[in-house]
Amino acid sequence: MRAGTRIICRRELTSYFSTPLAYVFLVIFLILSGVFTFYLGGFYERNQADLRPFFDYHPWLYLFLIPAVAMRLWAEERKTGTIELLLTLPLSLREAVLGKFLAAWLFVGLALVLTFPLWITVNWLGDPDNGVILAAYLGSWLMAGAYLAIGECLSAATSNQVIAFIVTVVVCFAFVAAGFPLVLEAFYHWAPTWLVDGIASLSFLTHFQSISKGILDLRDILFFLIMIGGWLSACALVIEMKKAG
Repeated sequence: MRAGTRIICRRELTSYFSTPLAYVFLVIFLILSGVFTFYLGGFYERNQADLRPFFDYHPWLYLFLIPAVAMRLWAEERKTGTIELLLTLPLSLREAVLGKFLAAWLFVGLALVLTFPLWITVNWLGDPDNGVILAAYLGSWLMAGAYLAIGECLSAATSNQVIAFIVTVVVCFAFVAAGFPLVLEAFYHWAPTWLVDGIASLSFLTHFQSISKGILDLRDILFFLIMIGGWLSACALVIEMKKAG
């Protein structure tokens, strides 16, 4: 990691915990994780010692919580006017974009790590496949990274955090819903098979569910990494265009 990326990453992480935002996010994330796992997910009714109910709700949990983290990444800089100062520092735009992303990704990773009591609980209640649980955590973190990359790109396009939040939710929902049978059926009647398969392959839900079952297919991992890289590149392009304009 380059020095500029480390500096921006450290600066962003510090800013998270200098305001109530980080603590509010962590508390909400942990409470909702428990609610979705033990109540809505029917943890005890299933009579299975695993974290399937916990991970099943992650795409939907992230749909609203991750945009709330990402919306401020560049929109706040643009609103306060500090973006001009940031871009004059002796670091590249790529380092700034990557540093902000890594800070947000590490922050979400911390939220995931703090759910370890759930993992301890299922091991106390039974004998789960810990390899599958570990793979699901990895898949969840990768998926969160894709959400964040989209959010950072859209945050760079506006100075209004609310607009950045709403547009990010809509775009992320499109990527989640792309694999739904209802969505695909709308294309079956007129679109070629390759197009339908292509739309289905863009679904976050499809790739995450595969990893959460303990199947570490390189194609699923590459999908999320390519999504992250692509949207971060788009973010840098948006900032360059805004700066030129």
